[in-house]
Amino acid sequence: MDFRDAKVGFFLFCSFCLVTFSEQDGFLSLSCGGRTSFRDSSNISWVPDTTYVTTGKTTTITYSEGSSSLNISARFFPNSGRRKCYRIPANNSTTLVLVRAKFVYKNYDGLGKPPKFYVSIGTSIASTINLAEDDPWSEEFLWTVNMDTLPFCLIAMPKGGSPVISSLEIRPLPQGAYTNGMKEFPNKLLRKSYRIDCGHSNDSIRYPLDPFDRIWDADRSFTPFHVAIGFKIQLSFRQSSLVEEPPAAVLQTGRVLARSNTLTYNLPLDALGDYYIILYFAGILPVFPSFDVLINGELVKSNYKINSSQTSALYLTRKGIGSLNITLKSISFYPQINAFEVYEMVDIPTDASSTTVSALQVIQQSTGLDLGWQDDPCLPSPWEKIGCEGSHVTSLDLSDINLRFISPTFGDLLDLKILDLHNTSLTGEIQNLDGLQHLEKLNLSFNQLTSIGAELENLINLQILDLQNNSLMGVVPDSLGELENLHLVNLENNKLQGPLPQSLNKETLEIRTSGNLCLTFSSTSCDDALSSPPIEAPEVTVVPQKKHNVHNHLAIIIGMVGGATLAFLLMCISVLIYKTKQQYEASHTSRGEMDMRNWGAAKVFSYKEIKVATRNFKEVIGKGSFGSVYLGKLPDGKSVAVKVRFDKSQLGADSFINEVNLLSKIRHQNLVSLEGFCHERKHQILVYEYLPGGSLADHLYDTNSQKTSLSWVRRLKIAVDAAKGLDYLHNGSEPRIIHRDVKCSNILLDMDMNGKVCDLGLSKQVTQADATHVTTVVKGTAGYLDPEYYSTQQLTEKSDVYSFGVVLLELICGREPLIHSGTPDSFNLVLWAKPYLQAGAFEIVDEDIRGSFDPLSMRKVALMAIKSVERDASQRPSIAEVLAELKEAYNIQLRFLESCQNEN
Repeated sequence: MDFRDAKVGFFLFCSFCLVTFSEQDGFLSLSCGGRTSFRDSSNISWVPDTTYVTTGKTTTITYSEGSSSLNISARFFPNSGRRKCYRIPANNSTTLVLVRAKFVYKNYDGLGKPPKFYVSIGTSIASTINLAEDDPWSEEFLWTVNMDTLPFCLIAMPKGGSPVISSLEIRPLPQGAYTNGMKEFPNKLLRKSYRIDCGHSNDSIRYPLDPFDRIWDADRSFTPFHVAIGFKIQLSFRQSSLVEEPPAAVLQTGRVLARSNTLTYNLPLDALGDYYIILYFAGILPVFPSFDVLINGELVKSNYKINSSQTSALYLTRKGIGSLNITLKSISFYPQINAFEVYEMVDIPTDASSTTVSALQVIQQSTGLDLGWQDDPCLPSPWEKIGCEGSHVTSLDLSDINLRFISPTFGDLLDLKILDLHNTSLTGEIQNLDGLQHLEKLNLSFNQLTSIGAELENLINLQILDLQNNSLMGVVPDSLGELENLHLVNLENNKLQGPLPQSLNKETLEIRTSGNLCLTFSSTSCDDALSSPPIEAPEVTVVPQKKHNVHNHLAIIIGMVGGATLAFLLMCISVLIYKTKQQYEASHTSRGEMDMRNWGAAKVFSYKEIKVATRNFKEVIGKGSFGSVYLGKLPDGKSVAVKVRFDKSQLGADSFINEVNLLSKIRHQNLVSLEGFCHERKHQILVYEYLPGGSLADHLYDTNSQKTSLSWVRRLKIAVDAAKGLDYLHNGSEPRIIHRDVKCSNILLDMDMNGKVCDLGLSKQVTQADATHVTTVVKGTAGYLDPEYYSTQQLTEKSDVYSFGVVLLELICGREPLIHSGTPDSFNLVLWAKPYLQAGAFEIVDEDIRGSFDPLSMRKVALMAIKSVERDASQRPSIAEVLAELKEAYNIQLRFLESCQNEN
């Protein structure tokens, strides 16, 4: 060895010392089922796995390996009905990592039945583990992490036994490595088949010689057919330019041909598939060999030359091969190879739509149950209660869960074909399902639903509708007959009455109607049944018996006494009425106000309870013309918004009574619900559900807060939610209700950014079914006021449509209805925006969403906004028409985002 060799050797020794006695950057070594931390013989730190997995049982496995007896810990997952996952935190910066796992059975349970199961990484089924074939079993994968968590899962197979794992290791790899030559194979997971240190015949090389802790096996098990010699030559060579950074200890050994012109490796492969191959070469000899490189007999590189003291590599891919033959055919000097790696390329399927995942997680939260819904709902295996086709969620079964209502989030599950919500405590009207255009089977049986509603007519692919054992009332809508694919409708055991629509009377459709008042296609039979008067209890009149033995003068005396007594009683009653009136006036309660307690509000609170709930009105979360709003917490831990009225005028009192009255009668998921109220002397307080997301106005305009920036799809979702709430007020409640103060600050958002309309204090009821308007004093907010209502004092539902049209313009433009800056023609949002949007000019669109919306989606909303703010109310659409267009625009935007995601 000359001086240069000694220098290299000293450098390697120092490097070894440095790495051995320092912490490994980014290494994570989990002792599965272990209880204590320890360091192994390579000075690698190991920790128990309990931080990264929440299920499974632990055991200790004792077995012999060679002349040694080993005791290792393991974690197994009995009765594994779904994926059991380790979740490793990642930095979400597209980090390339090595994932290595070891699985050991060794009959630890005494059953003699080695398990067989799948292993997944991300959305990929990465490997099938069969411990009957090989025990222990090791797997190693290379994966680019592009999320916050690395999910490594064990998935049980039918009759495959309990999955078991002994160790799990995560190692960061050089960025950009293992990608050369992979352009035709994007988005792949690499599963190691071979990593061979050619010419090395001793134990495997790994950390610290390889700082990334890759295991390089000796090639003694893959001796080439022709005679060859393994060299271990420590000559200095230039710094390796290989992005994979194979260690010097590997490159300084090689297998070189001795007496023949062909060097061949024959390598069996586990399965027919696509493979990624890297061949490493280092000029460790003072010659310049050149040779042809063949893979499975096909020439892939001719006259390949190795330069002295330089490193190089060939990156190759092969499709659909079941075995691998690597041949180096000499041209000059002897063929030489230093190392090679072979990986099976495993597909990484496309993730489910982020909208679908978000919707399902919101649904899981609303159930209050831990359904184990984490990561992707479909891949590598579907979540419990979910069925998939590829990455699309096509069925959902939440039967027997206390769901209570169908939230708007269900409308985001656009690929659903089967939805089973039977026995889920649903009440009210069937709603929020009209966007499910692919739905084929809908089961809402055994609930307390009272109305079929109008949304089912949009389910154009519906085949089976099961509504049995509900409390459905009224008639069956004719629109059901327009569903051409419908072949079974079960309406048994409800409170429906006929006649059935003739549109349902067709041979291809089976209708089950037993257990209702009267459901038949014959109007006459139903008329007869319904016209029969009910049996009433007979009226009984009690006649007092006359007394005949009474003298007339006695009657006169009794009459005088009676008159005096009557006068006295009248006087007492007058005094009592006066005092009672004073008491009522003092406490600000009339008989009508006392009836508030019978309106069905959730709770009547005392002022003392309110003070406790708000911690003596400590935290103000809002202010309005009515009063201040405080954050409160009820004894059961539920957060509430407490609105305290400071307006003591009659108008303020009427507003308070009006809001309690209305909110006590109506319930809808897109209307802020009333939890209760307080009505004591000098105290008029409303207690609402608390919505932590603030108002829509906050998110659009409050630049000083940490509000969430609203994307176009989120704005559309909020608009749809608000329109649903208004549609319920206009068309779903009896009597109809006109809100009269629709604006961004009256649209509140929950923690999942679902919109709810609030503040019905100024609303008006339309009590007559055929009434076209309500004549009333103009009330509302400047910038949102319907000009026709302002000039005529005739309030209609179209007045709410105008105000909502202004809200749509705000969502599009990102500016308030009235501003006092810029040119005068830009002060009023409606007057400024209409000409631009009518011309299809989108330069006025809020800059926060430019470039991220589908133009068709934007045009639909812009057109609906323009129509809604027409000065002539008769030219405006109904809120139901607005809602329908918004839903379509929302679905268009969702498809646009999914296509963008697929392209990326």
